[in-house]
Amino acid sequence: MEYHTPVMLKQTMDVLKPKSGGIYLDATLGGGGHSLEILKNSSPDGRVIGLDLDREALKHSGEKLSRFGNRVLTVHENFKNARKVLDSLGIQYLDGAIMDLGISSHQIDEACRGFSYTKDAKLDMRMDQTQSLTAYEVVNAYSQKKLEEILYLYGEESYAKKIVANIIKARAVAPIVTTFELADIISKSVPLKHYKHGHPAKKTFQAIRIEVNQELKGLEQAVKDIIDRLKKGGTIAVITFHSLEDRIIKRLFKIESTDCICDKSLPICSCYHSATIKLLTKKPILPTEEEIKQNPRAASAKLRAAYKL
Repeated sequence: MEYHTPVMLKQTMDVLKPKSGGIYLDATLGGGGHSLEILKNSSPDGRVIGLDLDREALKHSGEKLSRFGNRVLTVHENFKNARKVLDSLGIQYLDGAIMDLGISSHQIDEACRGFSYTKDAKLDMRMDQTQSLTAYEVVNAYSQKKLEEILYLYGEESYAKKIVANIIKARAVAPIVTTFELADIISKSVPLKHYKHGHPAKKTFQAIRIEVNQELKGLEQAVKDIIDRLKKGGTIAVITFHSLEDRIIKRLFKIESTDCICDKSLPICSCYHSATIKLLTKKPILPTEEEIKQNPRAASAKLRAAYKL
């Protein structure tokens, strides 16, 4: 079984166009699927720097890509620190970069990681197993107000108040320890009519996962840093899986592909902003129907790409 099926692989390669001698950053290495394709398409001497927070993913992808020898380097690091990693390696410019945001299939399927509401496990949800904060702490130690904010902001959950009220009530009796315990509390908090939109725990689990891993904090700056390190004509490809990530990337790409970002009511430009990228497509690239049939988890994916001016 594939550790993690890379999403929109062909479309990503079509925009990156890997070439021999190129240096590429895979900022979210995961199972190594995108990196493998980059290395194959940039033969004989294209290089990949792969970053990931998940040591298990790094171990797997390292083994998968080992035949490429020193053409690939895997680093246990957050993509938010890409600039620091590139500086430490003496790499000034990149020919391309890929960011495949969100959770991997393996992390969902591996019950013990505590990411899924369909598999019973201890509440964990850490991508980086070396960090201290887990879903258990978020659920059992955060204040009512903070939990409500997280569910509203990161899960866009309309029943946040009711869900959190029931979490507070339950944890006052005994700590909420497992994914099934939490999912059951959520299910009892959401009206039956809401179930048609999918599992009632989906948004809450997403929100807690984003909080545990601080997935959105620093995302915009990280993408800016990567764009800054692209050489002229170099491409950045970003795959998102939910509206929160996509809005951040869409907004940033719009700003970075625009010369003047002043208020339109001003008579003259005073921002002196210059476009740094050109969008490859105005609208996001979506997975094909065939890919969604083969990999249903690809259904919500959106690929946005741009090249450096």
